[in-house]
Amino acid sequence: MATDTAADLIGMDNEMRSMVLDTIRQLRKKLLTKDLILEWDKNEIFPEAAIREMLGPDIGLQLVFIPEEYGGLGGGARDSCALTRETSRICLGISTAFFALHLGSDPILVGATDEQKAKWLVKIAEGESIVAYAVTEPGAGSNLAALKTKAEPITDDDGRIVSYQLNGTKQFISNGGYADIVTVLANTPEGPAFFVVEKGTTGFQPGKSEEKHGIRASNTAPIVLDDVVVPAENLIGRESGNGMKQANEVFGYTRLMVAAMALGAAEEALDIAIKYAQERVQFGSTLSEKQGYSHKLIVPNVVRLMAAAAHIDQTAMKFDRGTTGLQEEGSIAKYFTTEMANIAADHSVQALGGYGYINEYEVEKIRRDVRITNIYEGTSEVQQNIISMFRWKKTVKTKGRFYENLACELDQIANDYPELKASIGANTLRIVNAVIQLIHAKKLSRSQHVMFALSEMIAWAEVNGAMITRAASDLKTGKHSAGKSRLAARIMAAETTRIIMARAAEIILGSEVMTTAEYLAFRQENNFNNLDEADTGLIADMDSLADIIFDRN
Repeated sequence: MATDTAADLIGMDNEMRSMVLDTIRQLRKKLLTKDLILEWDKNEIFPEAAIREMLGPDIGLQLVFIPEEYGGLGGGARDSCALTRETSRICLGISTAFFALHLGSDPILVGATDEQKAKWLVKIAEGESIVAYAVTEPGAGSNLAALKTKAEPITDDDGRIVSYQLNGTKQFISNGGYADIVTVLANTPEGPAFFVVEKGTTGFQPGKSEEKHGIRASNTAPIVLDDVVVPAENLIGRESGNGMKQANEVFGYTRLMVAAMALGAAEEALDIAIKYAQERVQFGSTLSEKQGYSHKLIVPNVVRLMAAAAHIDQTAMKFDRGTTGLQEEGSIAKYFTTEMANIAADHSVQALGGYGYINEYEVEKIRRDVRITNIYEGTSEVQQNIISMFRWKKTVKTKGRFYENLACELDQIANDYPELKASIGANTLRIVNAVIQLIHAKKLSRSQHVMFALSEMIAWAEVNGAMITRAASDLKTGKHSAGKSRLAARIMAAETTRIIMARAAEIILGSEVMTTAEYLAFRQENNFNNLDEADTGLIADMDSLADIIFDRN
């Protein structure tokens, strides 16, 4: 949770990133206007012309994630997250198309030979290609081990492999009906491998676009591979059997992108609700003046999304510093952010009352759109399995040092900025540590109910730590947002404490591994009682944050 500096980070500089974000904002004026977005949503139109214009030489948003040596801007995780977040504020369907393009390029970025990168990445950089990622299959969902698509090698008279014949069906493929290039995961005799398949290849058959609940401006279609023959040069990496490794290598990164997508969409919904509350007068005052509105529907969601943003930024910084093995961080970002984004979007509909249910006001569309984010790239339940299992193993392997080290970082912040309730954040991390070790000792990891409850504890505790760290950094550097961050950290600490206390009791008492007396002793031993002060000043803090959010003088 330590604050990173800008040294030795890959990616664009702040000025270039700002220019890219300004370009995206300008798209609202002509190419991606509100009227067009609502029309595409209503009629389930994939705006191919608009997407291709965004890839073209005048805009070229895909250049952000392509390395400079292949004609791109060499952006890092922070840049991709920022682009994804800003695009999602306009339309999550549009950002899904760009996310799919990025995702489809990832196997090439991480696994291709230099020659293959020069061929395919340059083509993508030049704006010639919509890209898709074809991994998911009917009946398999997120379980890549259930892969059924086959890639049979074809040899010449000398026994050399010259091509592969692909057969199978892929399901829920974003951009599937329009993609010029598709990276397809298939089983070879040596194991899974990725192949590049181009549009128009004999036997490559995109299916009918799915009719969807949300992200209706995106294209989601099945793909049938019927004796599709591709040259051996299209085997990514020119070595079969590495596909699962390549897929897993990008999961932490791509799940972080989904978190950024959900974050941007939910922020837009809240902005609409905030503006509405500033103008809507009811019973003699605006809705923004009423605690029943602000403290229930707006302030908690603003805080959760600020905390999610802090964790996303923290994880993206780690990626850009070259840190590997961030699968759990990516899963925490996706799980927490997408769950909180759904709540925020739902509350935004409620905040507008009857108008929230009307298409013109956009929040109902955002509510429908954001629902997909805790399904694709691995459902929330898949993320919970990953979070609890891997953090349990890491805690046991390090004999508790992993969470103790994180807690010590917050202890230091507590010394410097006691007003951030960092000591409470440190204590929640130590309670997570103690509960994990109890789960291990009592063999409770066999219970999925227990592990799901644990994953919630872990996600809240770690995201809370990121929010506290962000607030401390803002105070230290004197950012204009420091006051808002300070209040958000204090409010987040209070809600995190309630989650931690409730889930700890659920795990321990619900599993009946302790008597009530033993549980009370466990609470005393692990300083649960020190968390009682978490709610101190909460209502005043929420009032003060509402003043900032609604610009109340």
